[in-house]
Amino acid sequence: MAVLGWWRRRSQAARFDLSVRWSFYLNFAFVPFLVATGLAPEIGAAVWLVLALIAVHMVLCALIVGAGLDNYLGRRPRPAALIAATGALTVAASVGGYLAYPDVSPGDDGGPAMSILMLLTTCFVAALSTAVRPRVTAVAAMASCAAAYGLSVRQEAPALDAAFVLGTLLTVVAFAGRVSAWMLGLVWELDRARDVQANLAVTEERLRFARDLHDVVGRTLSAIALKAELAAQLARRGQETAIDEMLDVRRVAQESLTELRGVVGGYRSSSLDVELAGARSLLASAGIECRMIGESGGLPESVRTPLGWAVREGVTNVLRHSDARNCTIALRGGASGTVTLTIENDGVRGEPAPDGGRVRFGGGLVGLAERAAGLGGTVVADRFRERFRLTVELPTHAAAATEGAPT
Repeated sequence: MAVLGWWRRRSQAARFDLSVRWSFYLNFAFVPFLVATGLAPEIGAAVWLVLALIAVHMVLCALIVGAGLDNYLGRRPRPAALIAATGALTVAASVGGYLAYPDVSPGDDGGPAMSILMLLTTCFVAALSTAVRPRVTAVAAMASCAAAYGLSVRQEAPALDAAFVLGTLLTVVAFAGRVSAWMLGLVWELDRARDVQANLAVTEERLRFARDLHDVVGRTLSAIALKAELAAQLARRGQETAIDEMLDVRRVAQESLTELRGVVGGYRSSSLDVELAGARSLLASAGIECRMIGESGGLPESVRTPLGWAVREGVTNVLRHSDARNCTIALRGGASGTVTLTIENDGVRGEPAPDGGRVRFGGGLVGLAERAAGLGGTVVADRFRERFRLTVELPTHAAAATEGAPT
């Protein structure tokens, strides 16, 4: 359960990263077993020494993959010393294999030396493809094919066949390794872009609100300050016009308060149709498939604004607090005079709630629940494994208290 919870807490990009790395590691781990089952009869008593040497080589290749992928992602420098050490071991083990088994197996075109050479060079080139440029990998692959050709000539075996088979194999593994690194980099880039997009949306809204406050309220506050200073100077001189100036200050302050309420009301209000269209566009740009169920056309005006606010809050939660790939927004009218909005996604993060699925509200959901309660409605957030569902239910005869959001 701890491992399952740890896996669920990771983002989709982190899961893909682990999958790519462990696909390499498991393939390397399989090589010693392949040697033990396929070459043991030909190697004889020295099989344990060969297995130990190959196991060390596989560990070094796995380390190259881990460090190479980190280098590709820009997290650490290229592991040049590790690559050089593994390359030297590959050459030494291949030469040692030929010295220990210089002849081909009876009735076979190859032998233990050729098998060891192919296994070691294939694993080394696969690891190398994640850590260096493709042209460097190509040079290593060509050198391996040349070594296979020379070994076949020395053993009087079909040289071109051995070089062709090894070349084909190295091309496949090098291409697969490089594509895996490229896909991993692309996934992490998309993950970062998604976070940046969500943060930019929040920042843009904050800047809009700050700009409105500055444009609408700044002028009147400056006027209040000037008139208050003028009234103070007139009062010191004993002039009765100070009273008129103070009354004017009160008038300007009342106008400023009215304008401030208008700014906040405009900031908090939202149109259901606009929010639904914006939700579809924003989720699509974040790579999340959005499915709309139901129509908003027949809903009374008394519930359209609070439902638009609920859509805004729900979609913000999907973008900022999930790794969703699919999101469903449903509007359903009930027979008892209610309308229900449901926003469900499949990318919830973190451990399941201890009380059977019910989720503790954060600041945004608390405000949404307070608004719904003021209209006689309810807000419920539930989690079922990796799915999160926000349900807002409002009576269609909700009072016209939708004029503004709670402050």
